[in-house]
Amino acid sequence: MHPLEAKLAAAWPPSDWADVTVVAAVSGGCDSVALLRAMTALKTDGDGRLCVAHLNHHLRPDADRDERFVVELCSRLGVACQVGHATVRDQGDGLEAAARLARYEFLEQTAARLGARLVATAHTADDQAETILHRIVRGTGLRGLSGMTRARPLGHATLLRPLLGIRRDELAVYLDALGQPYCRDSSNTDRRFTRNRLRLEAMPMLREQFNPHLTDALLRLGALAAESQQTIDRQANHWLDRCTTFDLGDEVRLAVSPLIDQPPLVVREVFRAIWRRQHWPLQAMGRRQWDELARMADSPDPVKRIFPGNIAVERVADELRLRPQCASQ
Repeated sequence: MHPLEAKLAAAWPPSDWADVTVVAAVSGGCDSVALLRAMTALKTDGDGRLCVAHLNHHLRPDADRDERFVVELCSRLGVACQVGHATVRDQGDGLEAAARLARYEFLEQTAARLGARLVATAHTADDQAETILHRIVRGTGLRGLSGMTRARPLGHATLLRPLLGIRRDELAVYLDALGQPYCRDSSNTDRRFTRNRLRLEAMPMLREQFNPHLTDALLRLGALAAESQQTIDRQANHWLDRCTTFDLGDEVRLAVSPLIDQPPLVVREVFRAIWRRQHWPLQAMGRRQWDELARMADSPDPVKRIFPGNIAVERVADELRLRPQCASQ
């Protein structure tokens, strides 16, 4: 067994996915091709299938070439390949964000259509370091410093990133050993994209002038932030279970007296947990809104506020009542 395959098997034992259908996201680039080759090498007998999903965004002249490459590779490996096509437009957050959203929507739809419980992407340790630095530059909190999670829900499936502990150059060495070609994405050198400028300009400068082990330093920061965030989440979930009543239709009631002596950070996380559990819109909520909720929990004044997503929060005696509000109200 190749050392790269052994690393993947240690991070994600084949026995964990032998009997479930897995969709592997394959763009045709080095990382995703290495993931596919390693998964096919590790695949054991079982009832589960390994399928590939490839989305052609039609954003580059060589996009059709990449699609043909993936389809031919899957045919040679005996793996079913699902190809999708998307017309991507900037919706205000940039073309990168729009393409990413289209990709995850396609992966979710493909997993649902195939009955797949797992979707695997080829994000590496280098991607993790770039993500952490990107979030630092944009401004982020502790949760953002944690970087990408190894697993998260994707519709009715689970998205997994089994290569997060593996460096990009290890994958290139693996493919060289196999004699396996891969596609080179011309957009990866396009400096109009923030991630590319960070990878091609900022990170080399930081390595040369400040820390030659920058990637390792960012990964340590992410790991420490994730550990701290997990501790805070445990505290928040404890108080969520103790103080919150959810079985009231759309309304949530939060008893605030037990939270008086808790740090504002924990109180804010209690509210975030409520938002996540109720599937209320998180994107529009910023530090100002979370701080306002924490102040409402701390103040006895009867007050009502409307938060993004038209979520009404009202202080009534010793509790806060939270519920979606009809637009006409």
